[in-house]
Amino acid sequence: MKTDIKLAGVGGQGILTIATVIGQAATAAGLQLKQAEVHGMSQRGGAVESDLRLSDEAIYSDQIGLGTADLIVSMEPMEALRYLPYLGPKGTVVTSSAPFVNIPDYPAAEVLQADLQALPSVALLDIEGVARAQGAPKSANMVLLGMTARHLAILPPEALREAIRTIFARKGEKVVEDNLKAFDAGYEGV
Repeated sequence: MKTDIKLAGVGGQGILTIATVIGQAATAAGLQLKQAEVHGMSQRGGAVESDLRLSDEAIYSDQIGLGTADLIVSMEPMEALRYLPYLGPKGTVVTSSAPFVNIPDYPAAEVLQADLQALPSVALLDIEGVARAQGAPKSANMVLLGMTARHLAILPPEALREAIRTIFARKGEKVVEDNLKAFDAGYEGV
Protein backbone atom coordinates (compact mmCIF):
# COMPACT_ATOMS: atom_id res chain seq x y z
CA MET A 1 0.00 0.00 0.00
CA LYS A 2 1.22 3.51 -0.86
CA THR A 3 -0.16 6.96 -0.06
CA ASP A 4 1.11 10.24 -1.50
CA ILE A 5 0.07 13.42 0.32
CA LYS A 6 0.60 17.01 -0.83
CA LEU A 7 0.38 19.28 2.22
CA ALA A 8 -0.16 23.00 1.62
CA GLY A 9 -0.75 26.16 3.58
CA VAL A 10 0.57 29.54 4.56
CA GLY A 11 3.59 30.01 6.78
CA GLY A 12 2.79 29.72 10.47
CA GLN A 13 -0.40 27.66 10.07
CA GLY A 14 1.16 24.36 11.12
CA ILE A 15 1.46 22.37 7.89
CA LEU A 16 4.94 21.16 8.80
CA THR A 17 3.65 20.04 12.21
CA ILE A 18 1.04 17.91 10.42
CA ALA A 19 3.86 16.39 8.34
CA THR A 20 5.84 15.71 11.52
CA VAL A 21 2.90 13.95 13.20
CA ILE A 22 2.15 11.81 10.14
CA GLY A 23 5.86 11.04 9.78
CA GLN A 24 6.12 10.00 13.44
CA ALA A 25 3.08 7.72 13.10
CA ALA A 26 4.41 6.19 9.88
CA THR A 27 7.84 5.54 11.38
CA ALA A 28 6.31 3.95 14.48
CA ALA A 29 4.18 1.74 12.21
CA GLY A 30 7.27 0.57 10.31
CA LEU A 31 6.29 2.25 7.05
CA GLN A 32 8.70 3.68 4.50
CA LEU A 33 8.64 7.48 4.43
CA LYS A 34 9.96 10.20 2.14
CA GLN A 35 9.34 13.91 2.68
CA ALA A 36 10.20 17.02 0.71
CA GLU A 37 9.45 20.52 2.01
CA VAL A 38 9.29 23.98 0.49
CA HIS A 39 9.13 26.57 3.23
CA GLY A 40 8.55 29.69 1.15
CA MET A 41 8.40 32.89 3.15
CA SER A 42 7.01 31.19 6.21
CA GLN A 43 7.67 34.12 8.53
CA ARG A 44 5.74 36.47 6.23
CA GLY A 45 2.70 34.35 5.40
CA GLY A 46 4.14 32.88 2.22
CA ALA A 47 3.22 29.52 0.72
CA VAL A 48 4.45 26.39 2.50
CA GLU A 49 4.16 22.92 1.03
CA SER A 50 5.37 19.46 1.82
CA ASP A 51 5.29 16.22 -0.15
CA LEU A 52 4.81 13.23 2.11
CA ARG A 53 5.04 9.72 0.68
CA LEU A 54 4.18 6.66 2.78
CA SER A 55 4.43 3.02 1.74
CA ASP A 56 4.89 -0.51 3.00
CA GLU A 57 7.45 -0.97 0.18
CA ALA A 58 10.57 0.98 -0.84
CA ILE A 59 10.07 4.58 -2.04
CA TYR A 60 12.69 5.97 -4.41
CA SER A 61 11.71 9.63 -4.71
CA ASP A 62 10.54 12.24 -2.25
CA GLN A 63 8.65 14.21 -4.92
CA ILE A 64 5.01 13.64 -5.88
CA GLY A 65 4.42 13.76 -9.62
CA LEU A 66 1.63 15.65 -11.36
CA GLY A 67 -1.66 13.76 -11.30
CA THR A 68 -0.52 11.18 -8.72
CA ALA A 69 -1.33 12.51 -5.22
CA ASP A 70 -3.85 10.53 -3.20
CA LEU A 71 -4.54 13.49 -0.93
CA ILE A 72 -4.16 17.24 -1.04
CA VAL A 73 -4.35 18.46 2.54
CA SER A 74 -4.54 22.22 2.94
CA MET A 75 -4.99 24.68 5.77
CA GLU A 76 -6.45 27.14 3.29
CA PRO A 77 -8.84 26.74 0.30
CA MET A 78 -6.88 28.74 -2.29
CA GLU A 79 -3.74 26.74 -1.51
CA ALA A 80 -5.72 23.52 -1.99
CA LEU A 81 -6.82 24.70 -5.43
CA ARG A 82 -3.27 25.73 -6.33
CA TYR A 83 -2.09 22.13 -6.04
CA LEU A 84 -4.97 20.45 -7.92
CA PRO A 85 -2.67 19.51 -10.84
CA TYR A 86 -0.99 17.06 -8.44
CA LEU A 87 -4.22 15.29 -7.48
CA GLY A 88 -4.68 11.81 -8.89
CA PRO A 89 -7.94 10.75 -10.56
CA LYS A 90 -9.19 9.02 -7.40
CA GLY A 91 -7.66 11.56 -5.01
CA THR A 92 -9.35 13.59 -2.31
CA VAL A 93 -8.92 17.22 -1.26
CA VAL A 94 -9.11 17.82 2.50
CA THR A 95 -9.15 21.53 3.32
CA SER A 96 -10.37 24.30 5.51
CA SER A 97 -13.43 26.05 4.15
CA ALA A 98 -12.33 29.36 5.69
CA PRO A 99 -9.95 31.49 3.61
CA PHE A 100 -6.77 33.03 4.97
CA VAL A 101 -6.79 36.32 3.07
CA ASN A 102 -3.15 37.36 2.87
CA ILE A 103 -2.97 39.02 -0.55
CA PRO A 104 -4.84 42.03 -1.99
CA ASP A 105 -6.47 40.22 -4.94
CA TYR A 106 -7.56 37.14 -3.01
CA PRO A 107 -10.50 35.41 -4.80
CA ALA A 108 -14.01 35.70 -3.39
CA ALA A 109 -14.85 33.00 -0.85
CA GLU A 110 -17.92 31.98 -2.88
CA VAL A 111 -15.75 31.32 -5.95
CA LEU A 112 -13.34 29.15 -3.94
CA GLN A 113 -16.22 27.20 -2.38
CA ALA A 114 -17.83 26.59 -5.78
CA ASP A 115 -14.53 25.37 -7.24
CA LEU A 116 -13.96 23.03 -4.31
CA GLN A 117 -17.55 21.72 -4.28
CA ALA A 118 -17.19 20.85 -7.98
CA LEU A 119 -14.44 18.32 -7.18
CA PRO A 120 -15.35 14.62 -7.17
CA SER A 121 -14.00 14.07 -3.65
CA VAL A 122 -13.57 16.87 -1.14
CA ALA A 123 -13.82 17.28 2.64
CA LEU A 124 -14.43 20.85 3.83
CA LEU A 125 -14.62 22.17 7.36
CA ASP A 126 -14.01 25.54 9.02
CA ILE A 127 -11.04 24.17 10.96
CA GLU A 128 -10.27 27.41 12.79
CA GLY A 129 -13.89 27.73 13.91
CA VAL A 130 -13.86 24.13 15.13
CA ALA A 131 -10.57 24.69 16.97
CA ARG A 132 -11.97 27.80 18.69
CA ALA A 133 -15.14 25.91 19.64
CA GLN A 134 -12.96 23.22 21.25
CA GLY A 135 -11.15 25.87 23.30
CA ALA A 136 -7.92 25.17 21.39
CA PRO A 137 -7.60 28.02 18.84
CA LYS A 138 -3.95 27.18 18.09
CA SER A 139 -4.85 23.61 17.10
CA ALA A 140 -6.61 24.17 13.77
CA ASN A 141 -3.91 22.08 12.10
CA MET A 142 -4.82 19.12 14.30
CA VAL A 143 -8.50 19.57 13.30
CA LEU A 144 -7.30 19.27 9.70
CA LEU A 145 -5.24 16.20 10.58
CA GLY A 146 -8.34 14.63 12.13
CA MET A 147 -10.26 15.26 8.91
CA THR A 148 -7.38 13.73 6.96
CA ALA A 149 -7.34 10.61 9.14
CA ARG A 150 -10.68 9.55 7.62
CA HIS A 151 -8.96 9.38 4.21
CA LEU A 152 -5.62 7.93 5.32
CA ALA A 153 -6.12 4.18 5.11
CA ILE A 154 -2.41 3.44 5.49
CA LEU A 155 -2.44 4.67 9.13
CA PRO A 156 -5.15 4.06 11.73
CA PRO A 157 -6.40 7.09 13.69
CA GLU A 158 -4.92 5.71 16.93
CA ALA A 159 -1.43 5.76 15.37
CA LEU A 160 -1.90 9.47 14.66
CA ARG A 161 -3.22 10.09 18.18
CA GLU A 162 -0.14 8.36 19.63
CA ALA A 163 2.10 10.48 17.41
CA ILE A 164 0.35 13.62 18.68
CA ARG A 165 1.04 12.48 22.24
CA THR A 166 4.71 11.94 21.39
CA ILE A 167 5.25 15.17 19.42
CA PHE A 168 3.53 17.46 21.93
CA ALA A 169 4.59 15.70 25.17
CA ARG A 170 7.38 18.18 25.92
CA LYS A 171 4.82 21.01 25.88
CA GLY A 172 2.80 19.55 28.73
CA GLU A 173 -0.37 17.54 29.23
CA LYS A 174 -2.76 20.46 28.51
CA VAL A 175 -1.24 21.01 25.06
CA VAL A 176 -1.39 17.28 24.35
CA GLU A 177 -5.04 17.12 25.40
CA ASP A 178 -5.96 20.25 23.40
CA ASN A 179 -4.39 18.78 20.27
CA LEU A 180 -6.06 15.39 20.77
CA LYS A 181 -9.41 17.10 21.32
CA ALA A 182 -8.91 19.12 18.12
CA PHE A 183 -7.91 15.96 16.19
CA ASP A 184 -11.03 14.14 17.38
CA ALA A 185 -13.27 17.12 16.51
CA GLY A 186 -11.85 17.10 12.96
CA TYR A 187 -12.23 13.35 12.68
CA GLU A 188 -15.86 13.53 13.77
CA GLY A 189 -16.61 16.75 11.88
CA VAL A 190 -16.48 15.43 8.31
